[in-house]
Amino acid sequence: MDKLVIKGKKRLSGSVRVSGSKNATLPIMAACLLTDQPCRIKNIPELSDIKTMASLLAALGTKVEINGKEILIKANDDIGFEAPYEIVSQMRASYYVLGPLLARFGQAKVSLPGGCAIGPRPVDLHLKGMEHLGAQINIEHGYINARASKLTGTEMTLEGIKGPSVGATANVMMAAAKAKGNTVITGAACEPEVVDLANFLGAMGAKIEGAGTPLIKIHGVNELSGCEYEPIPDRIEAGTLAIAAAITGSEIEITGLRLDHMKAVIEQLETMGCKVNAQNDSLRISLARRPAPTEIFTAPYPGFPTDLQAQFMALLTLSTGTSVITENIFEARFLHALELNRMGAKISIKGNSAVIEGVDKLSGAQVMASDLRASAALVLAGLAAEGETEVSRIYHLDRGYENLDVKLAKLGAAIQRVQDE
Repeated sequence: MDKLVIKGKKRLSGSVRVSGSKNATLPIMAACLLTDQPCRIKNIPELSDIKTMASLLAALGTKVEINGKEILIKANDDIGFEAPYEIVSQMRASYYVLGPLLARFGQAKVSLPGGCAIGPRPVDLHLKGMEHLGAQINIEHGYINARASKLTGTEMTLEGIKGPSVGATANVMMAAAKAKGNTVITGAACEPEVVDLANFLGAMGAKIEGAGTPLIKIHGVNELSGCEYEPIPDRIEAGTLAIAAAITGSEIEITGLRLDHMKAVIEQLETMGCKVNAQNDSLRISLARRPAPTEIFTAPYPGFPTDLQAQFMALLTLSTGTSVITENIFEARFLHALELNRMGAKISIKGNSAVIEGVDKLSGAQVMASDLRASAALVLAGLAAEGETEVSRIYHLDRGYENLDVKLAKLGAAIQRVQDE
């Protein structure tokens, strides 16, 4: 098992390019099950989650060929419809195959999903959406068994107590693309990754209106075709790299991103004192002093993304005052606070809020990643800390960041991947 060894207090400089979005690519890969024609996806990020989804599609009998940054997927008519526990348990996004399998083959057997240890993320809205389309759902022995002789369009609301569900919106949108008649989703998720999936489905021949708004209309079609497509850049990676510049008091350029996806993040960075120069597809960011304290509330898009909460917490440990982060999306997503405290941070948890009292410095320590975004936060803290930091369990990091250690090293960080004893 690998770990990262970081020698902190190194200034960063230079330019770094953002990889393709993991959270956009995964549902797009699943959507390839909707047709028997080949789909070619370009500029895919080289991540363990992408490999897991490719393994799942292959286990179903789908032809999957990865050639560098491209993946070719072809799902013939004789593929299976059971997504096994041993694969689905590794990654929650495996659940995206439910809608496409049900729409194309009239049945799907999908293990209840796994994923990061960031609290419960129920699949009730996914199942509710499929039932609205006419599927019969039965849960037994840890599997969801779904059947439908023909899916039929209808109106439904997909907003839960925590707000809209990205996963349920995507799953229903894929299923409804081949349903008979029209489907209207109210309370739909507005995230850029949902829009990207809708654009991919549109390239396949689907008829979808309103993606990116709380009201999505899908006009079902009989057949979908193959296509070539390039997913959007990863806005979470872009935000993480921006914090790397800020937490080390450096100036770097981040290229290949979508500025329109970064508004809430840029606003917070500027509030904290960062100088941000945004133009075209690039972002130049610098911070010449300790960050100012702030208050952050995670919220569905276009609000502040929960997937950057941990990284901003790392930056706020070095602020000039007291900050508060309120997590409104996922429960138990503050495990990284305990590890940051091991490095000298002063963070206390009160319900779904974290109170961060800024300190003058962080000290290198041995820390352990609990989930994907927590691992990134610990790496960022290590960049700024005095001495040496060891971050173990970085398989979490490799799920969602393409060669983050390599990219940081090219910017000047003293970071090395070694075998953990």
